Amino acid sequence: MQLSWQTPWAALVGVMVASAIIVLTIAFACKHDTDNTMQVFSLSDDLRTERAAKLLRQWRILSRTAAALMAVALLLTFALIARPMSVDQGEERAGKRDIVLCLDVSGSTLPYDREVINTYRDLVSHFQGERIGMSIFNSTSRTVFPLTDDYELVSHQLDLASKALSGVQSQDDIDKMSEEDYQRISDWLEGTQNRKDTTSLIGDGVISCAAMLPGFTYGSANTTGSTERTRAASIVLATDNVVSGKPVYTLKQALDLTSQAHITVDGLFSGPVESEKDDTTTNMRELIEAHHGTFLTQSGGTSVNELVRDINTRRTKESETASKASMVDDPAWWVLALAVIVTAWLLIVWRLKR
Repeated sequence: MQLSWQTPWAALVGVMVASAIIVLTIAFACKHDTDNTMQVFSLSDDLRTERAAKLLRQWRILSRTAAALMAVALLLTFALIARPMSVDQGEERAGKRDIVLCLDVSGSTLPYDREVINTYRDLVSHFQGERIGMSIFNSTSRTVFPLTDDYELVSHQLDLASKALSGVQSQDDIDKMSEEDYQRISDWLEGTQNRKDTTSLIGDGVISCAAMLPGFTYGSANTTGSTERTRAASIVLATDNVVSGKPVYTLKQALDLTSQAHITVDGLFSGPVESEKDDTTTNMRELIEAHHGTFLTQSGGTSVNELVRDINTRRTKESETASKASMVDDPAWWVLALAVIVTAWLLIVWRLKR
């Protein structure tokens, strides 16, 4: 830590005052010693006993020590007024990331969506200042919760989503589902299927998710204020990239716009492992990586949980690397030294009074 002073003149004044007190104390002490050589009557003549002389010497030592401690205390006080500061080079994560979970909720992706939701439910407990939002889409989009750092609200909404999707691991599970559970899923998905014979419009879904982030407007990237973001912005897109219908925006068009707004889109393939070699999957990988995003699949037995944590770790490291050093007040040791000196001075004063 490099030490510096906000108001160094205060420290200089403190040095001058403390020096003056020490000089005056020494001068008075020398004058007193000189006066003792003169043959005049004084109280000392009546205190020439051994014990009285010892107590007098002790009193002089304590009083001079008290004066010296007072000078040091004044010096430390002026040092604190001068505001000692140091360079904080630690990486600050707090308040540096905006994350939007962008989940395709067409029938084939719902089982994978639940794993993404469960993973972020665990990750949120370790967030410190990150803002997170979630949007789900099929033929249309619905905001589950807006961008927020209210982690209690986030955890509650993720719990509700996880419970709603708990019975959609397979078509058999859906067929055996109770009416109450089916209604819970229908309520959660409400607003995502407002266009007939159309599902999984991925480009439109990405645009809706990007609109939740500052610095982005529909139709074009907002270049004003988005060139230099104060917070890293990213979208975690979970989809199998199987489009049915005609979207307003293709995935490429959506990624072009998010890239212009400096929003990173990371892709998570939410589909069966046997479909990872399909043209739609390959196209999704190429588009996302071409726009500097990360694209991950479950190849090699990697779980969705591990993939989500991998994406989160990468973005966290990038956010930490981008943080800057700053000047911060650093009075800790000065305050401790002042407290010790004042305590010692009070003990000596108490002893002098006795």
